Amino acid sequence: MSNLKRAIGLMSGTSMDGIDIALLTTDGENRVERGPSHAMSYSDGFRARLKAALLDARSIAERADRPGILQRLERDLTLLHAVAIQDFLHEYGLKPEEIDVIGFHGQTVLHRPQEALTVQLGDGALLASETRIPVIYDMRAEDMRNGGEGAPLIPAYHTALSANLPIGLEGPVVFVNIGGISNLTYVGEDGALIAYDSGPGNMLIDQWMELHEQGSFDAGGAVAMSGHVVGNIANRYLDHEFFKGNRRRSLDRGDFTVPAREEMSMVNGARTLAFVSAAAILRSASHLPATPRTYIVSGGGRKNQAIMAEFSALAQCDDARVIDADNAGFDGDAMEAEAWAYLAVRSLRGLPLTYPSTTGCDRSVSGGVLVAP
Repeated sequence: MSNLKRAIGLMSGTSMDGIDIALLTTDGENRVERGPSHAMSYSDGFRARLKAALLDARSIAERADRPGILQRLERDLTLLHAVAIQDFLHEYGLKPEEIDVIGFHGQTVLHRPQEALTVQLGDGALLASETRIPVIYDMRAEDMRNGGEGAPLIPAYHTALSANLPIGLEGPVVFVNIGGISNLTYVGEDGALIAYDSGPGNMLIDQWMELHEQGSFDAGGAVAMSGHVVGNIANRYLDHEFFKGNRRRSLDRGDFTVPAREEMSMVNGARTLAFVSAAAILRSASHLPATPRTYIVSGGGRKNQAIMAEFSALAQCDDARVIDADNAGFDGDAMEAEAWAYLAVRSLRGLPLTYPSTTGCDRSVSGGVLVAP
């Protein structure tokens, strides 16, 4: 019997901007056949509810707790994911029975690794019932039960992608995902795999734009490109305790906070926070065993010209190149959703999702909860 499975991955990241969907045919190991992908944006109203939920989530003591608006929101969020799946299947002429499994991330509303507590809103059983497709969800918890940080989980997929890099890319290679929070995966020329969160990505810039009532993000980095870096404020972020010491840890949205509105002009604030996003990656990469020669960038942050310009300039000082994942033959928008499809197949097969070198867990750990329709 073939180990190849057809899986759909669903990702709603820390930017809280919508749902990414991707189809993958894979054995959960080295065979990866990428299919179509799609993004469904949240309405402004729903996004506002998600942000309000972060306040209620602070009072969670046990993973099953759903105080305040969280219980109703979890149901609504799950039903939105079900609609996204049904639209995706219809658009690409697929039937539920042609899909083996859905990898469902849900929406993180609390992540406290020091307390072994992570909460992703999303009802796997409801999603399976609505879509008539088996669902694997809650893929971070087992890692945390085994001493891990619960993040990042995408490195297992990066390993598979690294086996198919374009000829001519110099190693060591680092995959960087710039979402609300950025993370990196180091793939050494000896096969070594190291991963961790690297700092704030789009999160602070998004919050800065909202603070100035200029929408929910800086489209293309247009605002940031017209400003300049305010050095003392940039240094305040880069002197954060997160970047010090050799122990890497995962981040929660609350670990870095947006500057006060009066500290900078709007354009200088956007540029400063873009610089922080880029410099944070390099500062975190300094803890790797060898200096990277190539950075492959995915996630929404790669579309911010200011982040990419700052990142490229800083990397050039280390004689390294920064490449958009799209230009390396990958899909920079869908990579995380693809990863969740890939991880779901690994979970079905009992293969590890995380490793001591990626999350700090005590041993290689599988995970996820499987629910049938």
